[in-house]
Amino acid sequence: MTEVQPQVPKEVLARVEAALYAAGRPLDSAEVAKVAGTASERRAVAVAREVARQVNSALNALEVVEYPGPRFAMQLKAQYTQVARKYATKPLLSKAAMRTLSFIAFFQPIPASELVLRRSSAVYQHLRELEEVGFIASEKQGRGKAYKTTGRFSEYFGLSTDVGSLKKQLESRTLSLR
Repeated sequence: MTEVQPQVPKEVLARVEAALYAAGRPLDSAEVAKVAGTASERRAVAVAREVARQVNSALNALEVVEYPGPRFAMQLKAQYTQVARKYATKPLLSKAAMRTLSFIAFFQPIPASELVLRRSSAVYQHLRELEEVGFIASEKQGRGKAYKTTGRFSEYFGLSTDVGSLKKQLESRTLSLR
């Protein structure tokens, strides 16, 4: 038997929709609960699913996607990314940081010292930038740190979380650009 959900006030739906739009990243059920003004994460998931249902049926270029966790993100539908890129005002990352990110993705886990050798000492600024957006994580390796990509990186770029599969995806994308 399906559980009947009580009507969600429009103001609550609007707040959750606004948070998903502004976040630019997936929000977990605890964050949605906070925005929705409820202590119940189960209720928050129901509210987020209702927002997703409404957005996905009413909008053409945007969608709300549910990820494991559960987490929810408002994003541009894949078929509209090329159009939107032409009008985007500022990229999320600089070209140099993107290049550093590609090194990390392909050679992970990669020590900071090796990144400095391959990319220059400016890599430390890139690492801070990449950690701030949640695309990389570090782990202690000897006296230094080694860097690897995160699940958020995989979600954002539509890549596998499995390192072996990720490397194959990156290789095929590199070959298709040549």
